[in-house]
Amino acid sequence: MGIGLDAVTALSPNSDARAGEVLRLRREISRMQRRRSEQAVLPLDPALSSILPDDGLLAGTAYTLSPSPSLVLALLSAASQKGHWCAVVGMPTLGVEAAAGFGIDLSRLILVPDPGDRWFAATSALAEVVPLIAVHPGTRLRDADVSRLSARLRDRGSTLLVTGVWPQSEGSIRVHDPQWNGLGAGWGLLSDRTVTVTAQTRRRPLSSSIRVRLPGRDGALESVTTELAALPSLPARTQSPEPAPELLRWAEAG
Repeated sequence: MGIGLDAVTALSPNSDARAGEVLRLRREISRMQRRRSEQAVLPLDPALSSILPDDGLLAGTAYTLSPSPSLVLALLSAASQKGHWCAVVGMPTLGVEAAAGFGIDLSRLILVPDPGDRWFAATSALAEVVPLIAVHPGTRLRDADVSRLSARLRDRGSTLLVTGVWPQSEGSIRVHDPQWNGLGAGWGLLSDRTVTVTAQTRRRPLSSSIRVRLPGRDGALESVTTELAALPSLPARTQSPEPAPELLRWAEAG
């Protein structure tokens, strides 16, 4: 039995009857997931692992993220592929097809796309049994609520990825300096995006950065490699004083 695409939960702020869905989630997941994660660190994709201490996400903590759907999916993918349950709260535009493209196991993915002001209740319930949760806060929390949820994360060994401000975070992970590939001078299709991913944590105060394709040509995360080194050199008789055409054309996207 599983909660995935066949039982996607949507908590609506306009229906009091659906408030009970939080409790139903807790009961259903409890039958499938142990009460506390035994993992000290949740794995990351090898393309990203070097930016964090121990090459992964520290269990029982929270991280603040850039509001990037691709970054959220990239951070969920490795844990999902290792058999961990994942949840996404408050992100109605997050694409299920895109999640599958990142290698996320949809049968172990819980979606709460539009919880409204009940996002905190949904996140708290999920934190009891789901090892990795991404959330976009719908409202501002009191310090007491943040402390209560942080204590629950530590107790259950659950990790929270927050696309916003979180006062008691272990660190931050952000994407910046995007460059899109595929566009020429009025022609072409966007094929992939290269970004810099930078992390800074309490355990590693100095920022650590890496350049990756997010998304890559196949829609998932890819390491950036030096592609031009493998190109053959031009024969001497064909060389021209004119500069060679650009091999890659980048267009900056906002």
